[in-house]
Amino acid sequence: MTPPRLGIGVIGAGRVGAVLGAALRAEGHAITGAYAVSDASRDRAAALLPGVPLLDVPALVERSEMLLLAVPDDQLAPLAAGIAATGMVPGGQLVVHTSGRFGTEVLAPLARAGSATLALHPAMTFTGTRSDLARLIGCPMGITAPPELLPVAAALAVELGGESVVIAEGDRPLYHAGLAHAANHLVVLVDQAREALSRLGIEDPGAYLRPLLEAALDESLRHGAKALTGPVVRGDAGTVGAHLDALADLDATGTPGERGDVSDTYRALALAALSRARLPEDTRERIRVLLEARPPREDEA
Repeated sequence: MTPPRLGIGVIGAGRVGAVLGAALRAEGHAITGAYAVSDASRDRAAALLPGVPLLDVPALVERSEMLLLAVPDDQLAPLAAGIAATGMVPGGQLVVHTSGRFGTEVLAPLARAGSATLALHPAMTFTGTRSDLARLIGCPMGITAPPELLPVAAALAVELGGESVVIAEGDRPLYHAGLAHAANHLVVLVDQAREALSRLGIEDPGAYLRPLLEAALDESLRHGAKALTGPVVRGDAGTVGAHLDALADLDATGTPGERGDVSDTYRALALAALSRARLPEDTRERIRVLLEARPPREDEA
């Protein structure tokens, strides 16, 4: 039996909202409208949701059976409270947000007004283009909802092509921290490595790094810390010292205001690697002393 089709209003036509709206539209749901503030969001809505009218929030609330709230985390609570305060929320209306940080408590004003509230967070990085639609297939999606609404949240995840995983309300911050730490900080790490190789004149540092990083990522996803290689886990204190000297030179000639960026990251992550390495205590201590002895920056001298 085909589940009932909904009229869905998308509040926040950013990289996430426009893509999820397009995916739900492809499943037969009607997109009643989209709320887009920036030029980029309006262009994205035109590309991914052609023909869908751009409306203000009250109009979307009034004409939609489901609201998809895809706004930045810090805007979610004020948005939910503001919609509830209008008194226009019809009883039984479905409200779904896409924040990884929050469960359904952030939507409590809407629940008190009679809405059915869900949290659904696709665990992927969005580009805001049609290529994201294929990447939704098989994507894990963290869902949080009252017990009676978990089947609804799971069904939405299936319609989006994903696989639902129930996350308890109180576990959402740690859940989201784990994902953000992995994805966002990986980007920083790779960018720093690209900077180092670019400084040596390597024309395409991304291509140079690709075989190494793809193998490291695959092994770490399979085996965790057992995939660690390199001078720290080998106990090569001399090599670690040479790295620190080279990175200090890199930072000293970097963009003003950003000096110490790569060295500090290297030290922090190398200390984390050291804590996971099986080394004799004397070797571990030599490396620890090297990593913790951060020289002062010029602006601190």
